[in-house]
Amino acid sequence: MGGKTQKIVASLLLTCVLAITGCSNESASKNKTDSRSSDGPVTFSLFSADPHSQWDNMESPVSKKVIEETGVTINAEFDVGGGEQKIPLMAASGEYPDLILPKGSAGTLVEAGALIDLTDLIEEHAPNLKKIYGEYFNRLKWSNEDQSIYILPTSPVDHTYWTPGTGFMLQHEVVKELGYPEIRTVKDFENAIREYKEKHPTIDGQPTLGLSLLADDWRIMISTTNPAFFATGASDDGEFYINPETYEATMHYRRPDEKEYFRWLNHMNAEGLLDQESFVQKYDQYLAKISSGRVLGLIDTDWEVADAERALREAGKHERMHGMYPVTLTEEYKHPNFQDTGYLGGWGIGISVDCEDPVRAIKFLDYLASEEGQILQQWGIEGEHYEIVDGKRLISEEEMKKRNNNANYVKETGIGVLKGFAPYYGDGVTDSTGQTYSIASPDQIKNSYTDVEKEVLNNYGVEMWKDFYPQKEEFPVKPWGAAYNIPVEAGSDLEVIMQKSLDIVKKRIPEAILAKPEDFDKVWNTFMKDLEKAGVEEAEKEYTKLVKKRVELWKAD
Repeated sequence: MGGKTQKIVASLLLTCVLAITGCSNESASKNKTDSRSSDGPVTFSLFSADPHSQWDNMESPVSKKVIEETGVTINAEFDVGGGEQKIPLMAASGEYPDLILPKGSAGTLVEAGALIDLTDLIEEHAPNLKKIYGEYFNRLKWSNEDQSIYILPTSPVDHTYWTPGTGFMLQHEVVKELGYPEIRTVKDFENAIREYKEKHPTIDGQPTLGLSLLADDWRIMISTTNPAFFATGASDDGEFYINPETYEATMHYRRPDEKEYFRWLNHMNAEGLLDQESFVQKYDQYLAKISSGRVLGLIDTDWEVADAERALREAGKHERMHGMYPVTLTEEYKHPNFQDTGYLGGWGIGISVDCEDPVRAIKFLDYLASEEGQILQQWGIEGEHYEIVDGKRLISEEEMKKRNNNANYVKETGIGVLKGFAPYYGDGVTDSTGQTYSIASPDQIKNSYTDVEKEVLNNYGVEMWKDFYPQKEEFPVKPWGAAYNIPVEAGSDLEVIMQKSLDIVKKRIPEAILAKPEDFDKVWNTFMKDLEKAGVEEAEKEYTKLVKKRVELWKAD
């Protein structure tokens, strides 16, 4: 059964079962929040809409320590499709795992009555969760109309960003050989790739690739479409650009500035500088290609290519690793990587109505949010992964080398494996002893750089990759947070139009990029007409309402 057919079937089934299950689920939710907690070992099933390349099956030293402290084992399933198909089918069936990380599909579960209201559970059993959310607790509420807490956001609290998360990436060897040219605009980026590729048509016996993009399923947004935001001076808000003055939403492809960004990608293809497999390669093929050391340029996030960068490091190909640059279409734009969203509610973890012991489940999540749980997930086990010297946690040079160079360090040690299942204190936040919860600090980050990386940064006159970028103080805080995590009602006209639009995007964007330059405008005009036929203007009006409601809800902070 194709993905589209599955969604139609799931939607029909969901419509049928909601009327039947809604009341009973509400009753079950209330009864289960009042249930008593068991004391013995327990296994909770978990579904995550995100993949987890370092999942350890809770067999690593740190995960075994978590089991020892909580009695809880997690039996997890990780999706590679962002949950877009599995969660509607799950909601239609009315059968759920105990814990769910639904990413952007929480609305489907809430509409189906699948998630427990966690308000009372947190109040009675989760002091650490209350503490960690602190002043942001209001942001956990679902909506103005429904102030229940269905999802515990898992983004870091009070996080200081010391590394850029997204940008244009160039191999260190490229900038070194070219004498460290300025990499500020797409034209600078293009020229560096072209000049190096002409000099070195092969790398290690394989054809040199200029720029490789990824369009595998939902990842098309990360590497191919979302960068159009950043390259034109706007931060990522999902599929919509939000006017910072009026809060009006516009499907971001309809911005004239972005059309010119995609025209540049079309130009890169025409010049032979774009990897011809960009729109057919799977994620693992993309990572393997980067790991081989023959991809000069990328436009991506650090987390999406992290495994490939670690593989290059582990193989000693330090010159083939990539630096991150705040490239924009022209110099008139500022790359808003560091624009502050405030604390983000919306995406995180929920407890389902099928969980037999929600008290135990919330206590498990509360342990992960505790000081002990946080230190365990970020530092590891005392005496094994770090030592206490003069009251301070210290990681040996040998252990730090393993952290920086071993591609499977997380899986083998368990450090950070469960980090994404609960909220955690961000970089720079200190614990009861005055030490930071995380090991990340400017000094630690600088020390983790390879010698090649340090050489590149030094030649550009900066100490860290962050120094290339406009800093957060140069931008206003976004009062709506990030629009992509505003819940959209399952089965609503807005959700239907958004899905239709995304299907159009997945078809038309690659077509526009791969078209002959003289045909680009024609393809783009067809793209715009397709969006209009799909109802994009109505979607923009409805999304604007949601953004304004979010701003109103969060005003109470």
